[in-house]
Amino acid sequence: MGDLLQLVEARLHSTFGERHSRAAVTFLGTDRIEVLRFVDGDVLRYATLGMSRQPMSDPLATVADPLRGPRAELVLSVRAGLAPVDQVLRPLAVLAASPQVEGVVVAPGASLDVGGPLWTDAPFSAVLVAESGGLVEDLALEDPLDPVRFFPVLPMTSNEAAWKRVHGGAALQERWLKYGTDLRDPLRASVPLAD
Repeated sequence: MGDLLQLVEARLHSTFGERHSRAAVTFLGTDRIEVLRFVDGDVLRYATLGMSRQPMSDPLATVADPLRGPRAELVLSVRAGLAPVDQVLRPLAVLAASPQVEGVVVAPGASLDVGGPLWTDAPFSAVLVAESGGLVEDLALEDPLDPVRFFPVLPMTSNEAAWKRVHGGAALQERWLKYGTDLRDPLRASVPLAD
């Protein structure tokens, strides 16, 4: 699967330019996950590399298909200089390892929670998985492999995560749009959740 990850990394470089740093995290019983850091003006972009190595499979399936199934990587965008956001490397790798560790299939509208702040004093411990294709184009692979999708992950406050569980991800995204929420602001407050 080395070739697959080379293709994934090439897609990230063609979208964001040269990476500024990379970190690797290995969890017991899982494949290595790397997080690449790109600088785009005052925005830092963190992209996982390694989550797509294996297809995600239904945790209820009796046998996991080694070739077929959705493949994905995660991309987080956040403004630089306002908070120690480089501390997000390990939490982001934890989220990327969740299909291997917990047998979850990551898809748009899903919530992923790390159980603690994404960085020191961050008001966020969870992210909302957004639709792929907008920020980084999906990477088509040869049959029978599914394409690699690059899912933007949007940090949620604990109040937003609780509200999303009741009303759904689409409703939360509509609220963010309605109030002009800057989702790249690492210090932002929760969007108003009651009218």
